[in-house]
Amino acid sequence: MAIRKIVEIGDDKLRKQCKPVEKFDLRLRILLKDMADTMYKANGVGLAAPQVGILRRVVVVDIGDGLIEMVNPEIIHAEGEQTGPEGCLSVPGRSGVVTRPNLVTVRYQDRNGDEYEATAEEFLARAFCHELDHLDGTLYVDKMDREIFPDDEEYGAAGADEEDEQ
Repeated sequence: MAIRKIVEIGDDKLRKQCKPVEKFDLRLRILLKDMADTMYKANGVGLAAPQVGILRRVVVVDIGDGLIEMVNPEIIHAEGEQTGPEGCLSVPGRSGVVTRPNLVTVRYQDRNGDEYEATAEEFLARAFCHELDHLDGTLYVDKMDREIFPDDEEYGAAGADEEDEQ
């Protein structure tokens, strides 16, 4: 399909509340394919629709175990805690330390409107939380404990590369 332009920090679209998807049609399928293509091209592990300028509740995630498409996702359960580095395709060249739940359950619809629930731990849970935050106009920089700099001994340059996009 098409590689879309990634919206970067400073663009108002990243700060808006997204509307639910109501039509499960060809347009949605094209958006999902374009988002996945864009995420892979940018070497990310997740992408939310507002990051490509679309204010709808749609995310794609692939931490290396296969593509997950979520339409109208919501976290229905969260527990535990993990703290680690995060980056974002919409915040290029930066990363920060963020605390997130260690386990989450997400209820969502697929491209056809069928409902599912997925429970994720650790890195996948972090990715789900990061992407769903985008749907509510929140960036990781709003939640980070601190920024990671190249000379940071705990995370160093690996922090910026480890999780390009959640």
